[in-house]
Amino acid sequence: LDWWHADRYCERHFAQLLFEPQDSEQASFSKLLQSHHTRGSVWLNERDGLLHKPKWRRDHIVPVLVFGEKTDRKYVKVLSDFPTLPAVTACAHLQWDTSTQEIATIFSYAVPTFIDEFQLRGFVDEEGFVRFALIVHGHYSPYLPMFRADHQWHHFCVTWQRELGTWAIYADGKRRASARGLYAVGPSAPQAIGGQGTFIIGQDQDSLGGTFKENESFSGNITDLHVWQKVFSAEQIEKVRSCWVVEQDLVFGWSSNALEVESTVLEVTAQFLCPGPVEECRVFEVGSSLISYAPCLQSLPFICRYRKGAYWQLKKAQLESSHSLVSRMNTLAEGTVVSPVPENFFTSDVQDMNLSVALGALDVLATVLREGETPVLESSDLLTVFQLLKQVSDVEVQEGEELEMLEQLGQYYVEVTELILEEQNTEMWSSVSQVIRGPMAVVELCDRMVSHLAPLLTPGRTKITIQHGNVGLRRVTVKNMWFGYGSLQRCLSGAGSRAAVQATTASDRGEKSLSTVVGTAIISSSLLSDYQEMSTSVRYHLQHRIQWMVISTCFLWFLLHVSPDAGGMWSTDGCTVVTSLLDSTACFCNHTTNFAVLLQVNEMQQRSSKEELILQTLTFIGCGVSFCALVITFILFMAVGVPKSERTTVHKNLIFALAAAEALLMVSELAKANQVMCFTVTAFLHLFFMAAFSWMLVEGLLLWSKVVAVNMSEDRRMKFYYVTGWGLPVVVVGVTLATSFNKYVADNHCWLNVQTNVIWAFVGPVLSILAVNTFVLFRVVMVTVSSARRRSKMLTPNSSLEKQIGMQIWATAKPVLVLLPVLGLTWLCGVLVHLSIIWAYVFIVLNSLQ
Repeated sequence: LDWWHADRYCERHFAQLLFEPQDSEQASFSKLLQSHHTRGSVWLNERDGLLHKPKWRRDHIVPVLVFGEKTDRKYVKVLSDFPTLPAVTACAHLQWDTSTQEIATIFSYAVPTFIDEFQLRGFVDEEGFVRFALIVHGHYSPYLPMFRADHQWHHFCVTWQRELGTWAIYADGKRRASARGLYAVGPSAPQAIGGQGTFIIGQDQDSLGGTFKENESFSGNITDLHVWQKVFSAEQIEKVRSCWVVEQDLVFGWSSNALEVESTVLEVTAQFLCPGPVEECRVFEVGSSLISYAPCLQSLPFICRYRKGAYWQLKKAQLESSHSLVSRMNTLAEGTVVSPVPENFFTSDVQDMNLSVALGALDVLATVLREGETPVLESSDLLTVFQLLKQVSDVEVQEGEELEMLEQLGQYYVEVTELILEEQNTEMWSSVSQVIRGPMAVVELCDRMVSHLAPLLTPGRTKITIQHGNVGLRRVTVKNMWFGYGSLQRCLSGAGSRAAVQATTASDRGEKSLSTVVGTAIISSSLLSDYQEMSTSVRYHLQHRIQWMVISTCFLWFLLHVSPDAGGMWSTDGCTVVTSLLDSTACFCNHTTNFAVLLQVNEMQQRSSKEELILQTLTFIGCGVSFCALVITFILFMAVGVPKSERTTVHKNLIFALAAAEALLMVSELAKANQVMCFTVTAFLHLFFMAAFSWMLVEGLLLWSKVVAVNMSEDRRMKFYYVTGWGLPVVVVGVTLATSFNKYVADNHCWLNVQTNVIWAFVGPVLSILAVNTFVLFRVVMVTVSSARRRSKMLTPNSSLEKQIGMQIWATAKPVLVLLPVLGLTWLCGVLVHLSIIWAYVFIVLNSLQ
């Protein structure tokens, strides 16, 4: 088959066209093919997956200008107003008259201040090639060969831009010449092509709009001349060559109404067959093991490649199939134009369908699924239906088809899609998950099929809506499809293939996508212009299925073409949240594709780069101030001669641990570049922060010993305190390093890895310490309040009730304010950080200034 049909054949058989073998495998692979009597070239898959066959070679009915023999009278004037052109592209199809070798002017553009502003000239050389030269501001490019003077239609494009005077000439889709420096040389910067000039086809202007010369006139036929105020890429020029009109930045479009035609110039309407693509596709040379190219329309042998998992699932489905669905479809289709449905996934010959056959097949399938005795499909049934949907999505709709048939096709397609996404078929999707990468594959098929409905849109009918149950489509220039949550989500989760999510890891912003779910309908949008899909920005607003505390993120479904088993993934590329409410989210994406809102339940909100910078700055300032204060306090404890006691000893150890931790935290960003340094800083940060919390625990135990009678001497207590304050952190850090050495450090920061369980080596002990200290604080406050009440009654028994209440409130507040930072209880704010950025600021301020 040709490359297009070979690729389609493999796709419809749930396989892929052979990818290029590895270098080490090429020789043995070549021998394998020769042993199976395969010689010559075999098709290879395209690396980028972007090679698309045009639907048909278009019959293009256009006005053609016929310039006969060379004269000084025949000309055509363009009636459009031309703006100033800092960049320009001009393209046309032409037939060159080979009877003369004199110079011919294809077009000339003159402005009042300069006659030779923009021209294209050509002549036939002695070797039979047509040579072109581009003229801008009176400066010529060299005459260079473009195509053979063979009486055939040829396509050309010329481009020029003011920057550096860059120019290029394309012929039949290939760039034949290009260079820089085509502009007037002078003291001022290069000038743009002037506006409000006169554009003449077929003659050279020696005065504005006139004074033509016979020996410089054009002889031949020309059509489809267009001018744009931009420089086209090679891909855009190939589209124009195939008669696709690019509307953006169009200055002049080919139309009889926009031309003033001199009476002796013949104007005819011709049916013009646009050139097809000239792509070449990759092939593997069996004898030499080389990779080369061949025209894509050439018929060559090919090989379909299966992944092992998909192959065995297909074999299993084939063996377990009762073929009841296939037999019922074939029975119902007897005597119609519908071909029998094959029973074997591997050997069936999948034919191309026309519209009537596709409509009949879907009609039969919808009837069988709708009225079937058993509502649940078998695995083989689901594969058969999917195979048929693929065939229908590839139908080439010709101009002049019956529009009623086309609309009916869309209705049947949507109905069949809805029926196979019913809840009772969830297990079947799971059983073929290796063959069909989840129900999102159905979304892609629907998107392909909906493109066929463009002829239904007319000036009198600007929209189409088709809906069946949970699936529908709408077209108003933009085509929109929606897949209701109930339709697709069950199959997504049931297929055992949780959607891969491409998002920022938790190591840099605390975002985690492990609990991410598709929380809305999935919509598919794309913009069609002249049957050609265009990308545009889109804003959409979707309601959530979940309506409690969630973090919503705008995602799009991104198909991967880099490998045969890559499947697809959800990605945030180009999408941002505009507004996020409890029950809905509005998103803006800079391109069209498949969209949904993914919800992260009870996860940290994303922060902007500005918020991150503010938090980092606050941390650095707070830690800097704290470090200075801690160092001064430690020096005072040592130098002033504070009486030695349990309390001062515990304070000094806590001060030392906190100061070391905060100093390391401030320099940790500098250590990111060096892997060993970053690992070392992380280990010491872990150790000193754990030590700080352990000494906060000791502060709590010391307070407890003052409140409750403890039968332990002071010496024994201090030994216990040192074991708790330094021994516990050393044990925790040592065990963590021994068990999780390779997963210890985060990807982007010198801190513990929050993507693995390593983070619990810090969070677990900290939460336990905070729980103990919370209980200690509660007990201390109870004792303090009770003591204050007794004291107030003894000292001021006749004081007013308001004064007594005030004394008790102060008795409560004073120990809380003093002990909260000493016992580390301000760290409990960290639990609330995910609720709002405000709590993040509170957390940073309280704990950097601890």
